[in-house]
Amino acid sequence: MAQKATIYKVELSVSDMDRHYYDSHKLTVAKHPSETDERLMVRLLAFALNAHEQLEMTKGLSTDDEPDIWQKSLSDELELWVALGLPSDKIVRQSCGKAGKVIVYCYGGRTAEVWWDKTKNSTTRFDNLSVINLSEADTTALAKLASRSMKLQVNIQDGEVMVSLDDSMIYITPDKWKTAAH
Repeated sequence: MAQKATIYKVELSVSDMDRHYYDSHKLTVAKHPSETDERLMVRLLAFALNAHEQLEMTKGLSTDDEPDIWQKSLSDELELWVALGLPSDKIVRQSCGKAGKVIVYCYGGRTAEVWWDKTKNSTTRFDNLSVINLSEADTTALAKLASRSMKLQVNIQDGEVMVSLDDSMIYITPDKWKTAAH
């Protein structure tokens, strides 16, 4: 029998001084049976870093042709494609062709570095692609915050991120490996 997704209820408050975005999002997030707490929390962090009223979580791991998070315009054009992990060259190429802007949040320490060394030369032609690495220490600390019901506060200023939940506070410095030209 197939395992079912675990449902997480998240109240996410975002104060992004860099983009002047301040809002709260009530999210119901389905954690796929094969998804780790680390990946779930990276997904929530990526949502906070790109928060917008039209930003949505997708089916994620259960589909190959959708990103983890996307933002569509009112006319249903794909404005933002957010992928997590270490996507193949083919996935990066396809997503850059489908969306106005693509952001890959990679994590996994040395594994992510090896992936980027192998992938970076094939990404130079994509002006709409950004690749951001999250350190293993940061994502491991984030994973420890995971619970079925969370009230997360995310503050972003000068590229630095502070994530707080109850009495726990984590500081994260996303490392921009590639920045989109526009």
